[in-house]
Amino acid sequence: MNGYREYFVDLGDGNGLSCAERGSPDGPPLILVHGYGDSWRSYRPVIEELPPTIRAVAISLRGHGDSSKPESRYDMAEFTGDIVGAMDRLAIERAVIVGHSMGSLVAQCIAMDHPERVTGLVLIGSLPTVADHPGVEEMWRDSVAGLEDPVDPEFVRSFQESTLAQPVPGTFFDGILFESAKVPARVWRGALRSMLSEDRSDRLHRIVAPTLIVWGDRDNICSREHQDLLLRGIPRARLSVYEGAGHGPHWENPKPIAAEIIALHGDTLRETV
Repeated sequence: MNGYREYFVDLGDGNGLSCAERGSPDGPPLILVHGYGDSWRSYRPVIEELPPTIRAVAISLRGHGDSSKPESRYDMAEFTGDIVGAMDRLAIERAVIVGHSMGSLVAQCIAMDHPERVTGLVLIGSLPTVADHPGVEEMWRDSVAGLEDPVDPEFVRSFQESTLAQPVPGTFFDGILFESAKVPARVWRGALRSMLSEDRSDRLHRIVAPTLIVWGDRDNICSREHQDLLLRGIPRARLSVYEGAGHGPHWENPKPIAAEIIALHGDTLRETV
């Protein structure tokens, strides 16, 4: 598939993660972690703008895409442990970590708890915590708390459409909906419940890697105040604002965001083998 190498990483505990790579297997690694209800395929627009010299590894979190869907909490500790475990299995000692939305919280946790594994951090559509977020709490009460299998396709479409502020190719968006439909109701519930109950914002100072924060100014979930909190909390962070973009600016503006990732972390990427 356009140069992708798809495979399943066995984590050794009966579970595994669906992954896809593009670029040189010997190149400096870039790990991409998707958002709530998505899969590794949500990063295809960005990956396809990266040079072939980079080893881009996109991973579907547990419960998402074609990864294992065990009975578990679906909290940050599990997601973080899975990604670090996959890095171990893939013999990736250190990498630049890219995270979108929920994946950005996972990326923050990796950078806080395993700083030696992270050479650079990219946070897309991010915030310090979801705890006490009025909009997300409303989404939980009105939609997610009552989800049952099979998950209503209209919920999936409404949720994904709400994150957009600019049009994206129809075939790409159809793929997003197809992947979201693979997520069981208990994963939608468990992941959001965990995000609402966890707050690690007082640990942001532990992120020592150079950090690029990417935000669309029409993001309906993450506000400018959230970005300022990230900037104040993460010592080596800088903010890039995309005017007119929504919660998934990398879907709407993949080429410039890929260029920013390469530009900011170019030296780091060349040094990470």
